[in-house]
Amino acid sequence: MTEGRGQKIDDGRKRTSNEHRTSNVEHRTQNGKNYTKHIRSKAKMSALGRLKQVGIELKAHSPFTLFGALTGIVLMLLFRNISHQASYRLFYVFHPMHVVLSAMVTASLFRLHEKTRSFIIILIVGYVGSIGTATLSDSILPFFGEGILGVAVPTEADVHHQGHEAVDEGRHDERELHIGFIEEWYIVNPSALLGILIAYFLPRTKLPHAFHILISTWASAAHIMMNTNQPMTATLIVGIFIVLFIAVWFPCCFSDIIFPVLLVKSDGEQCVLCGGGHHHEH
Repeated sequence: MTEGRGQKIDDGRKRTSNEHRTSNVEHRTQNGKNYTKHIRSKAKMSALGRLKQVGIELKAHSPFTLFGALTGIVLMLLFRNISHQASYRLFYVFHPMHVVLSAMVTASLFRLHEKTRSFIIILIVGYVGSIGTATLSDSILPFFGEGILGVAVPTEADVHHQGHEAVDEGRHDERELHIGFIEEWYIVNPSALLGILIAYFLPRTKLPHAFHILISTWASAAHIMMNTNQPMTATLIVGIFIVLFIAVWFPCCFSDIIFPVLLVKSDGEQCVLCGGGHHHEH
Protein backbone atom coordinates (compact mmCIF):
# COMPACT_ATOMS: atom_id res chain seq x y z
CA MET A 1 0.00 0.00 0.00
CA THR A 2 2.74 2.39 0.98
CA GLU A 3 4.73 1.60 -2.17
CA GLY A 4 1.63 2.09 -4.36
CA ARG A 5 0.83 5.39 -2.74
CA GLY A 6 4.46 6.55 -3.19
CA GLN A 7 4.38 5.54 -6.86
CA LYS A 8 1.20 7.61 -7.41
CA ILE A 9 2.81 10.62 -5.73
CA ASP A 10 5.90 10.29 -7.96
CA ASP A 11 3.72 9.99 -11.07
CA GLY A 12 1.78 13.07 -10.03
CA ARG A 13 4.95 15.03 -9.51
CA LYS A 14 6.26 14.00 -12.93
CA ARG A 15 3.02 15.05 -14.62
CA THR A 16 3.07 18.38 -12.80
CA SER A 17 6.72 18.90 -13.77
CA ASN A 18 6.01 18.00 -17.42
CA GLU A 19 2.98 20.31 -17.51
CA HIS A 20 5.04 23.11 -15.99
CA ARG A 21 7.86 22.53 -18.51
CA THR A 22 5.36 22.49 -21.39
CA SER A 23 3.79 25.69 -20.08
CA ASN A 24 7.20 27.38 -19.95
CA VAL A 25 7.97 26.31 -23.53
CA GLU A 26 4.62 27.61 -24.76
CA HIS A 27 5.16 30.86 -22.85
CA ARG A 28 8.63 31.33 -24.36
CA THR A 29 7.27 30.50 -27.82
CA GLN A 30 4.49 33.04 -27.40
CA ASN A 31 6.97 35.63 -26.17
CA GLY A 32 9.16 34.89 -29.19
CA LYS A 33 6.23 35.37 -31.54
CA ASN A 34 5.25 38.60 -29.82
CA TYR A 35 8.84 39.84 -30.01
CA THR A 36 9.04 38.97 -33.72
CA LYS A 37 5.75 40.80 -34.35
CA HIS A 38 7.07 43.78 -32.39
CA ILE A 39 10.29 43.88 -34.43
CA ARG A 40 8.39 43.59 -37.71
CA SER A 41 5.93 46.26 -36.64
CA LYS A 42 8.79 48.56 -35.60
CA ALA A 43 10.58 47.98 -38.92
CA LYS A 44 7.37 48.70 -40.81
CA MET A 45 6.80 51.90 -38.86
CA SER A 46 10.42 52.88 -39.44
CA ALA A 47 10.09 52.34 -43.21
CA LEU A 48 6.83 54.29 -43.31
CA GLY A 49 8.41 57.07 -41.26
CA ARG A 50 11.36 57.30 -43.63
CA LEU A 51 9.07 57.31 -46.67
CA LYS A 52 6.96 60.05 -45.12
CA GLN A 53 10.09 62.07 -44.34
CA VAL A 54 11.26 61.74 -47.96
CA GLY A 55 7.92 63.09 -49.18
CA ILE A 56 8.08 66.01 -46.75
CA GLU A 57 11.63 66.91 -47.80
CA LEU A 58 10.88 66.63 -51.53
CA LYS A 59 7.94 68.99 -51.11
CA ALA A 60 10.03 71.40 -49.03
CA HIS A 61 12.79 71.54 -51.65
CA SER A 62 10.50 72.10 -54.64
CA PRO A 63 10.65 75.94 -54.39
CA PHE A 64 14.46 75.86 -54.77
CA THR A 65 14.10 73.68 -57.84
CA LEU A 66 11.43 75.93 -59.36
CA PHE A 67 13.65 78.94 -58.84
CA GLY A 68 16.58 77.10 -60.38
CA ALA A 69 14.51 76.14 -63.43
CA LEU A 70 13.50 79.80 -63.82
CA THR A 71 17.13 80.93 -63.80
CA GLY A 72 17.86 78.23 -66.40
CA ILE A 73 15.26 79.79 -68.70
CA VAL A 74 16.76 83.24 -68.14
CA LEU A 75 20.20 81.85 -69.01
CA MET A 76 18.86 80.32 -72.23
CA LEU A 77 17.16 83.56 -73.24
CA LEU A 78 20.32 85.57 -72.60
CA PHE A 79 22.50 83.19 -74.62
CA ARG A 80 19.92 82.02 -77.18
CA ASN A 81 22.05 83.19 -80.13
CA ILE A 82 25.37 81.66 -79.11
CA SER A 83 26.95 78.94 -81.22
CA HIS A 84 26.95 75.23 -80.54
CA GLN A 85 30.62 75.41 -79.56
CA ALA A 86 29.96 78.19 -77.03
CA SER A 87 27.12 76.15 -75.50
CA TYR A 88 29.49 73.19 -75.36
CA ARG A 89 32.04 75.23 -73.42
CA LEU A 90 29.34 76.46 -71.02
CA PHE A 91 28.26 72.88 -70.37
CA TYR A 92 31.80 71.88 -69.49
CA VAL A 93 32.05 74.73 -67.01
CA PHE A 94 28.85 73.93 -65.11
CA HIS A 95 28.88 70.13 -65.37
CA PRO A 96 32.29 69.63 -63.68
CA MET A 97 31.25 72.09 -60.95
CA HIS A 98 28.15 69.99 -60.36
CA VAL A 99 30.30 66.84 -60.17
CA VAL A 100 32.59 68.43 -57.55
CA LEU A 101 29.64 69.44 -55.34
CA SER A 102 27.96 66.07 -55.76
CA ALA A 103 31.12 64.13 -54.91
CA MET A 104 31.75 66.29 -51.84
CA VAL A 105 28.35 65.63 -50.27
CA THR A 106 27.97 61.99 -51.33
CA ALA A 107 31.40 61.07 -49.98
CA SER A 108 30.97 63.26 -46.87
CA LEU A 109 27.68 61.60 -45.94
CA PHE A 110 29.22 58.16 -46.27
CA ARG A 111 32.37 59.23 -44.43
CA LEU A 112 30.48 60.76 -41.50
CA HIS A 113 27.76 58.17 -41.01
CA GLU A 114 29.64 54.97 -41.82
CA LYS A 115 32.62 56.08 -39.69
CA THR A 116 35.01 54.55 -42.21
CA ARG A 117 38.46 55.82 -43.10
CA SER A 118 38.97 53.46 -46.04
CA PHE A 119 39.78 55.78 -48.93
CA ILE A 120 39.05 53.08 -51.52
CA ILE A 121 35.49 52.57 -50.28
CA ILE A 122 34.87 56.33 -50.01
CA LEU A 123 36.33 56.78 -53.49
CA ILE A 124 33.97 54.18 -55.01
CA VAL A 125 30.88 55.54 -53.23
CA GLY A 126 31.74 59.17 -54.02
CA TYR A 127 32.60 58.51 -57.66
CA VAL A 128 29.57 56.38 -58.49
CA GLY A 129 27.20 58.67 -56.58
CA SER A 130 28.46 61.92 -58.10
CA ILE A 131 29.08 60.81 -61.70
CA GLY A 132 25.80 58.89 -61.80
CA THR A 133 23.69 61.73 -60.42
CA ALA A 134 25.36 64.50 -62.44
CA THR A 135 25.20 62.52 -65.69
CA LEU A 136 21.52 61.73 -65.20
CA SER A 137 20.65 65.30 -64.23
CA ASP A 138 22.83 67.25 -66.69
CA SER A 139 22.82 64.97 -69.75
CA ILE A 140 20.42 62.02 -69.89
CA LEU A 141 17.19 63.63 -68.69
CA PRO A 142 17.74 66.84 -70.71
CA PHE A 143 18.49 64.67 -73.76
CA PHE A 144 15.17 62.84 -73.46
CA GLY A 145 13.42 66.16 -72.84
CA GLU A 146 14.95 67.54 -76.04
CA GLY A 147 13.54 64.58 -77.97
CA ILE A 148 10.05 65.12 -76.59
CA LEU A 149 10.15 68.86 -77.30
CA GLY A 150 11.71 68.45 -80.76
CA VAL A 151 14.19 71.25 -80.18
CA ALA A 152 16.80 69.84 -82.58
CA VAL A 153 14.57 70.08 -85.66
CA PRO A 154 15.49 73.23 -87.67
CA THR A 155 12.65 75.47 -88.83
CA GLU A 156 11.75 75.65 -92.53
CA ALA A 157 12.86 79.28 -92.68
CA ASP A 158 16.27 78.36 -91.28
CA VAL A 159 16.70 75.58 -93.82
CA HIS A 160 15.88 77.86 -96.77
CA HIS A 161 17.98 80.68 -95.38
CA GLN A 162 21.05 78.50 -95.10
CA GLY A 163 20.44 76.61 -98.33
CA HIS A 164 19.90 73.29 -96.56
CA GLU A 165 23.07 73.83 -94.46
CA ALA A 166 23.31 73.92 -90.68
CA VAL A 167 21.57 76.82 -88.97
CA ASP A 168 24.85 78.30 -87.83
CA GLU A 169 28.45 77.28 -87.91
CA GLY A 170 29.14 74.38 -85.64
CA ARG A 171 25.46 73.73 -84.81
CA HIS A 172 24.11 70.29 -85.65
CA ASP A 173 20.65 69.32 -86.88
CA GLU A 174 20.72 66.08 -84.91
CA ARG A 175 20.71 65.80 -81.15
CA GLU A 176 23.83 64.66 -79.36
CA LEU A 177 24.07 63.10 -75.93
CA HIS A 178 27.10 64.48 -74.09
CA ILE A 179 28.36 62.10 -71.38
CA GLY A 180 30.96 64.15 -69.54
CA PHE A 181 33.01 61.45 -67.82
CA ILE A 182 33.61 59.80 -71.24
CA GLU A 183 33.58 62.73 -73.67
CA GLU A 184 35.75 65.08 -71.55
CA TRP A 185 37.07 62.49 -69.12
CA TYR A 186 40.19 64.50 -68.26
CA ILE A 187 37.98 67.31 -66.89
CA VAL A 188 35.03 65.51 -65.29
CA ASN A 189 36.77 62.56 -63.63
CA PRO A 190 39.38 64.74 -61.85
CA SER A 191 36.47 66.93 -60.70
CA ALA A 192 34.91 63.92 -58.98
CA LEU A 193 38.27 63.04 -57.43
CA LEU A 194 38.67 66.61 -56.14
CA GLY A 195 35.27 66.49 -54.44
CA ILE A 196 36.07 63.10 -52.89
CA LEU A 197 39.45 64.31 -51.57
CA ILE A 198 37.81 67.37 -49.99
CA ALA A 199 35.20 65.11 -48.37
CA TYR A 200 37.84 62.68 -47.10
CA PHE A 201 39.93 65.30 -45.32
CA LEU A 202 37.16 67.80 -44.51
CA PRO A 203 33.76 66.06 -44.61
CA ARG A 204 31.04 68.71 -44.76
CA THR A 205 27.52 68.74 -46.19
CA LYS A 206 26.02 72.06 -45.07
CA LEU A 207 26.36 74.27 -48.11
CA PRO A 208 23.45 76.27 -49.55
CA HIS A 209 21.14 73.95 -51.44
CA ALA A 210 20.12 76.75 -53.79
CA PHE A 211 23.72 77.06 -55.03
CA HIS A 212 23.74 73.42 -56.07
CA ILE A 213 20.35 73.78 -57.76
CA LEU A 214 21.62 76.71 -59.83
CA ILE A 215 24.76 74.90 -60.99
CA SER A 216 22.87 71.74 -61.91
CA THR A 217 20.13 73.68 -63.72
CA TRP A 218 22.62 75.72 -65.74
CA ALA A 219 24.44 72.56 -66.82
CA SER A 220 21.12 71.04 -67.96
CA ALA A 221 20.20 74.28 -69.77
CA ALA A 222 23.57 74.34 -71.56
CA HIS A 223 23.01 70.77 -72.76
CA ILE A 224 19.62 71.75 -74.17
CA MET A 225 21.12 74.84 -75.84
CA MET A 226 23.68 72.66 -77.63
CA ASN A 227 20.86 70.79 -79.35
CA THR A 228 18.33 73.58 -79.86
CA ASN A 229 17.56 74.78 -83.38
CA GLN A 230 14.10 76.13 -82.58
CA PRO A 231 13.20 79.76 -81.70
CA MET A 232 12.32 80.31 -78.05
CA THR A 233 8.54 80.49 -78.30
CA ALA A 234 6.30 80.65 -75.23
CA THR A 235 5.28 77.01 -75.70
CA LEU A 236 8.90 75.86 -75.96
CA ILE A 237 9.90 77.90 -72.90
CA VAL A 238 7.17 76.20 -70.83
CA GLY A 239 8.32 72.80 -72.07
CA ILE A 240 11.98 73.50 -71.28
CA PHE A 241 11.02 74.81 -67.83
CA ILE A 242 9.31 71.49 -67.06
CA VAL A 243 12.29 69.52 -68.38
CA LEU A 244 14.72 71.55 -66.26
CA PHE A 245 12.59 71.10 -63.15
CA ILE A 246 12.40 67.31 -63.56
CA ALA A 247 16.08 67.00 -64.54
CA VAL A 248 17.19 68.75 -61.34
CA TRP A 249 14.48 67.82 -58.85
CA PHE A 250 14.39 64.09 -59.50
CA PRO A 251 18.04 63.00 -59.39
CA CYS A 252 19.62 65.82 -57.36
CA CYS A 253 17.04 66.59 -54.68
CA PHE A 254 16.00 62.97 -54.37
CA SER A 255 19.56 61.80 -53.81
CA ASP A 256 20.20 64.67 -51.39
CA ILE A 257 17.37 63.35 -49.25
CA ILE A 258 17.59 59.57 -49.73
CA PHE A 259 21.25 59.35 -48.68
CA PRO A 260 20.79 60.97 -45.25
CA VAL A 261 17.42 59.33 -44.60
CA LEU A 262 18.92 55.87 -45.20
CA LEU A 263 22.14 56.53 -43.32
CA VAL A 264 20.75 57.84 -40.03
CA LYS A 265 18.21 56.57 -37.54
CA SER A 266 14.65 57.31 -38.53
CA ASP A 267 13.73 60.04 -36.08
CA GLY A 268 11.61 61.79 -38.67
CA GLU A 269 12.37 65.09 -37.02
CA GLN A 270 15.03 66.83 -39.02
CA CYS A 271 16.69 66.82 -42.36
CA VAL A 272 20.19 65.52 -41.72
CA LEU A 273 22.01 67.83 -44.08
CA CYS A 274 20.65 71.01 -42.59
CA GLY A 275 19.46 70.03 -39.11
CA GLY A 276 15.85 70.91 -39.76
CA GLY A 277 16.32 73.97 -41.96
CA HIS A 278 16.51 73.67 -45.70
CA HIS A 279 19.91 74.88 -46.71
CA HIS A 280 21.50 71.84 -48.32
CA GLU A 281 23.73 71.12 -51.09
CA HIS A 282 24.29 67.97 -53.04
